[in-house]
Amino acid sequence: MKYKLLIAYDGTDFSGWQVQKHAPSVAQTMQDRFKALFNREITLIGASRTDAGVHAMGQVATFSVDLPVDTLQMMHAWNDALPETIVIRSLEQVDDRFHPIYGVAQKVYKYRFFLERPLPFNQAYGWFFRYCLDVHLLHEALQLFVGTHDFRSFCTGIDMGENTVRTIESIELFQENAQGSWLIIVKGPGFLRHMIRRIVGASFDVASKRRITVAKLKSILEERDPEQALTNAPAKGLCLESIVYKK
Repeated sequence: MKYKLLIAYDGTDFSGWQVQKHAPSVAQTMQDRFKALFNREITLIGASRTDAGVHAMGQVATFSVDLPVDTLQMMHAWNDALPETIVIRSLEQVDDRFHPIYGVAQKVYKYRFFLERPLPFNQAYGWFFRYCLDVHLLHEALQLFVGTHDFRSFCTGIDMGENTVRTIESIELFQENAQGSWLIIVKGPGFLRHMIRRIVGASFDVASKRRITVAKLKSILEERDPEQALTNAPAKGLCLESIVYKK
């Protein structure tokens, strides 16, 4: 039987979603706890390979197992065995044809940052930017990336022959609360490694007026050169919010 999971996790202490040989990952932790609980080995396939330190509210994953256990009982027992940093939000049986990577209509990522020193229990989930920042200029810089572009200048670990054209449907910027918390919401069908963090970091370079102008940022996008000395926004501000699939 094939199952679909909706998972939330705090990525602070993990090396990312994907299983790695010598570092703790979300997928490996879940697989290990499942085996210890049900004496079955499973392989989780996730929709997004979130990087080290990146959080999720809506990661989607699948696995297959022959286990005569009710899905609700399985979810509760598995959740009880997981660390507090990982929560299975839902678990359901799905058709064998469903694959979490294919048929994605839209992924939604949120990037949180603070312009005032955050409270201790918030600091792990956003970037505290200590310098002066022009939010209107930040919005202008972010809008450069909306649409279909070759994002080779704003990704990491890409082979020369790999397709780096992606579409960003929208980027929103708004103040979350009066305590200096802000959100950048990025929507699109798919993203490259470090793409959102590099876009955010470069836009901060523009908005803080420390390095480059909007015009220079536009030329960097058009140059399609990944060897750019631009800021890569910290991972802790990024969260995979949700994934929408085509019907």
